[in-house]
Amino acid sequence: MIVRYSSRAQRLDRAFLNHKLKDARSYDRIAGYFSSSILEIAGESIESIIGQVRLICNSSLEKADVITATAAQNAMRKEWCASTPEETYANASPRLKKLYELIRSGKLSVRVLPNDVFGLIHGKAGVITLADGIKTSFIGSVNETLAAWKLNYEMLWEDDSPEAVKWVQDEFDFFWNSPQAIPLSEFVIEDIKRIANREIIDDINSWRDEPDPSAAVIESPVYRQELGLWEHQKYFVNRAFNEHQKSYGARYVLADQVGLGKTIQLALSAQLMALWGDKPVLVIVPKTLIWQWQDEMKNLLDMPSAVWNGSQWVDENDIKYPLTDDIRKCPRRVGIISQGLIVNGREELLEKLLGMEFECVIVDESHRARRTNLGNNKENQKPQANNLMDFLLKISKKTKSMLLATATPVQMYPIECWDLLYILSQKNESVLGNNFSKWRTDPKKALDLIMDKERLNDSAAGMLEQWEWLRNPFPPASEDLVTFGTLRKNLNMADDDFIIKPEVLSKIQGRPEMRRIGRIMEHGFMQNHNPFIRHIIRRTRDFLENKNNPETGEPYLKRIEVELMGEKDNEALSLPPYLKQAYDQAEEFCELLSKRVRGGGFIKTLLLKRVGSTMIAGQSTAQKMLNWGNLSADVFDEDDDYNDENKKNNHGNYAEYSELKDLTDQERECLRKFIKTLEVNKDNDPKYELLIELLVKQGFAEKGCIIFSQYFDSAYWVADKLSNEIKGVTIGIYAGGEKSGILREGRFRKRSKEEIKKMVKSRDIKILVGTDAASEGLNLQTLSTLINLDLPWNPTRLEQRKGRIQRIGQESDKVYIYNMRYKGSVEDRVHEMLSERLKNISSIFGQLPDVLEDVWVQVALNNKAEAEKIIDAIPNQHPFELKYEKQAIGHVDWESCTQVLNQQEKRKCLIEGWR
Repeated sequence: MIVRYSSRAQRLDRAFLNHKLKDARSYDRIAGYFSSSILEIAGESIESIIGQVRLICNSSLEKADVITATAAQNAMRKEWCASTPEETYANASPRLKKLYELIRSGKLSVRVLPNDVFGLIHGKAGVITLADGIKTSFIGSVNETLAAWKLNYEMLWEDDSPEAVKWVQDEFDFFWNSPQAIPLSEFVIEDIKRIANREIIDDINSWRDEPDPSAAVIESPVYRQELGLWEHQKYFVNRAFNEHQKSYGARYVLADQVGLGKTIQLALSAQLMALWGDKPVLVIVPKTLIWQWQDEMKNLLDMPSAVWNGSQWVDENDIKYPLTDDIRKCPRRVGIISQGLIVNGREELLEKLLGMEFECVIVDESHRARRTNLGNNKENQKPQANNLMDFLLKISKKTKSMLLATATPVQMYPIECWDLLYILSQKNESVLGNNFSKWRTDPKKALDLIMDKERLNDSAAGMLEQWEWLRNPFPPASEDLVTFGTLRKNLNMADDDFIIKPEVLSKIQGRPEMRRIGRIMEHGFMQNHNPFIRHIIRRTRDFLENKNNPETGEPYLKRIEVELMGEKDNEALSLPPYLKQAYDQAEEFCELLSKRVRGGGFIKTLLLKRVGSTMIAGQSTAQKMLNWGNLSADVFDEDDDYNDENKKNNHGNYAEYSELKDLTDQERECLRKFIKTLEVNKDNDPKYELLIELLVKQGFAEKGCIIFSQYFDSAYWVADKLSNEIKGVTIGIYAGGEKSGILREGRFRKRSKEEIKKMVKSRDIKILVGTDAASEGLNLQTLSTLINLDLPWNPTRLEQRKGRIQRIGQESDKVYIYNMRYKGSVEDRVHEMLSERLKNISSIFGQLPDVLEDVWVQVALNNKAEAEKIIDAIPNQHPFELKYEKQAIGHVDWESCTQVLNQQEKRKCLIEGWR
């Protein structure tokens, strides 16, 4: 029988829904959008059903979102959070609790279909198996929402004929069983429970009384717009913040491998410490990272900050404070400065900073703080600190907590690692003890002991020495409550007391405490509890991908396989005759230059690097050299990798190059020949031809690709040619300054970096060409291929490039990386020297040490012996095999947090300036 219903004549929930569902055996429903439908389905009528309710919903997901189970869950999470359910349903706690119970009991099952699978599902229908087993079906305009059943004008047509029931059931089954129909995300289910029990903390002082990190972060963008934090990230933040609340503060080296999210761990630690205390937070990073840090704080944590640009503070909204030329008057609680400020010795500014007291000081890329007297058998010499290390030693005394970050705490010598702990130990006995500690006074023996090169014997004298290494500093109770906690309690040691006085040993002879101390040493104190283990937090991708979390039974980190291409000898591009001629002309020019100026060798490396990138980059550079005069700086500024800090550290004073501008006639003629050779053949660039092969024929474009070059000339030229050759495709350019934009069929449109990021995220850009400005702090999880048009000579850059796609949140299980190089070029010669050792060095240190940049320089200058000397100086095995990872991870539950710190209250605290 057919029955027609109209909400004009009667309320549909009373006339149809409630009546039909009472004691019904089952209910299959084709509904609307999942984010609204599932929240409003938990009415009394649903509860009265005896059997199961199955709901198939529409979603803004795309087919590409559901290729893998992980991608599907992540995409659903983002769509759910984008609907801001914590705000929309702030007063619907009872209904949400009911909904959670229905889902968890299995009474309600939900599947979601992407919109672009069958288009928008306008047809709303359902099949109800009544209490007596008879089935009825209905179609109409009614969505599964409160408004649809009770308030809107809707029409509904019920038909209980077998033909109608079968028709609607077949439609439902088709959608329900579709491979693209995915179950409701576990995150969404648990978030419903969290929101149902949500409470707001309106006063920052109430939070400070019981400072739970999760309350401050659970509704920040990193959780609501991104995918939250991984266990290893939460572990570090939790540990650092807990230590900060103690009188002695947190002192750690965060040495995670590249791509494991060090920045967000440090930034969140800074935010929590700023919220908990009243003093300023100072972040010190390389010049190239200052704006990336500010962007990441703003976009992931909704965290205000200010950057010192060299003359004034600039806040997160790009507002400059021209009247605030005093560096001590930062307009935000968190201030970011460049390491260049310290390296270049801006004494008047540094003295002002050293006159302040800080809540926390954070230093990224801290391995740049080094002693100059490095070398074997120099470990016990007093460190001759470079400018950065000297400043950090001083400011360490002015801060409660200090966090140093580097993926390579050891570049070449183990003492470099000790130096980082020495920086942390200033005015803080928890790290290396007091000034009389053996860990401070005999660093060589300390390193030999923890590397197991030397062992203490069990003689009377040996036991006394063991006691000295153990008592100063004595580990905190948190290191092991049973062992160290009990001993501390028995010896009446306060939490901030790290030195057991020498005379205590005679007092505890024959007592249980003495036996306990003996067991500590016997059970591997030097290997498991030494200061290096306690204050260096290091996790590798390999460990996290292969170690199962006991809470979930799954690896701590999703494994991302990397296929490296272009590495075989036969994959190096042959150098065509015209390019070989250009290389020879570049060498000839540099030889002429070297006869009269000191900078000839550097110019040679610069020219060879650029012509090896693309012919257009080589041609552009040579043209600028011809125009040298007042334009000399342009040649160096063109290189995104070449900044003031590098000039001072690696190439002497910039003024040395002023003498290069007066080229001789012979030098100019040589440059002209070089330019002409490239100009005539610029449309036959072998790298571009290979690029098209990879993108189009090998499917890199379809998978999503980032193409890296060190030079904007190369990046723009490639993007422009691609936009004209691959019709209908938007090519993105991501570069320093204001150079970012999009190209479509040769037409350039300027876009901000943020707009480019959003277009990559939404897959509107699947081919992105970037300079090394894109290699730091940019997340490209929707792209799964990478092409290095040229190879940066600083190996850290190479790791950072790879880290853009081999990173947390990558949607593909496998990423492809192609390294381009010319046979016989500088890159190829270095590759030949390092090919066997690169993998070994990388696996030892977690990434390639920066010192390997000098190998490229020496090969370019034909100093093969010097290059090999640098390589041979790098250890064949890691200086010490420490058990960092086993104790540097654990389950931290923030996701179920129901108390949330008021966003306005949090912002009010962080927006306060330094006082």
